[in-house]
Amino acid sequence: MKLLLTGGGTAGHVNPALAIAAAWKQQDPTAEILFAASGIPTDKAADLIPRVGYELRKINIRGLRRPVYSPSNLALPFIMLRSRKEAKALIKEFKPDLIIGTGGYACWPVVSVGASMGIPTAVHESNAIPGKAIESVKKKVDLIMVNFPETIDRLGFSENDRRVLRVGNPYMSDFGNVARGAARKMLGLSEEDVYVLSFGGSLGADRVNEAVLSLWKAGKTEAPKAVFCHAAGKRDYERAKTMLSQYGLSDDPRFILKDYIYDMPIHMAAADLVISRAGAMSISELALMKKAAILIPSPFVAENHQYKNAMALHRKHAGVCIEEKDLGGGALTQTVLALLQNPDERARMGNAVYENFAAPNANETIVVALRSILKKA
Repeated sequence: MKLLLTGGGTAGHVNPALAIAAAWKQQDPTAEILFAASGIPTDKAADLIPRVGYELRKINIRGLRRPVYSPSNLALPFIMLRSRKEAKALIKEFKPDLIIGTGGYACWPVVSVGASMGIPTAVHESNAIPGKAIESVKKKVDLIMVNFPETIDRLGFSENDRRVLRVGNPYMSDFGNVARGAARKMLGLSEEDVYVLSFGGSLGADRVNEAVLSLWKAGKTEAPKAVFCHAAGKRDYERAKTMLSQYGLSDDPRFILKDYIYDMPIHMAAADLVISRAGAMSISELALMKKAAILIPSPFVAENHQYKNAMALHRKHAGVCIEEKDLGGGALTQTVLALLQNPDERARMGNAVYENFAAPNANETIVVALRSILKKA
């Protein structure tokens, strides 16, 4: 069996593809899997996929640049045409039995060309609001899998349409499989330590980094039992490192600054409190692992969908939403310090997010759904 997976740009597109690949390999270890992503230098696929051991092929494709009237957009039709030719050549060479897209620039040419060649195709949309790549291929694919029920309506389908299925979000098998005690031992944490994990996106987020480091400055004296770990993003890591030094925290082992956290399942299992963006994958992982979380939605996403994700948790008392525009007033520091003093509230939040948003059987459901379109082929 040969599977071609395509998705990239941010980790939010790459990680679902990796999770689907892992879920399939768990049931079919002999499956041959190939990934396709864009050739854009900042595409997280180039970083994350080879680390897991999969082969990655690149398609030369990019999106519309801002402003729309930019001269560079004149070349876009030719780039799109070339990307389809590259996708067709890749498909003819690899001869996949199934093509699965999870969004991102390369998803469109690979999935649309594959569908036109009669190969079974499927897409998975993690967010409530579907991205442009998924929108562009929705009428061509054999199966559309979604995480949020409202996505079905936004795509223009009815709940009775057999081509659309709500499955939840796929997750890496390590999430939920590492016990809290074992994870804390791996990270060198004592039972008395209160571990606060934070991250603002795979590339970085200036406002989140500034707010977290401001929290650390206050936490040095006001939260003496807390250990903090933050992923600043590769783009912003050096700037965050400079701020850490300016605050006099560089040599304090309680404050751990990273560019990216590759062993996230271990860190999340160990965490007592998580601060993150409100991407669909992050929320699904938090829910699966019953983690109390403070969500800072990115304001730079289509139709403000991260804010809607975060407010869905907020309304269920399953998480705290702090908008990025409110970070300058110390809201993050105040909220974190209050929660560090209230373990019962953290436990209640963790149970609420699991009960309302976890999809522990998502991986099995996705594999069964994908096998169903193979049987029809």
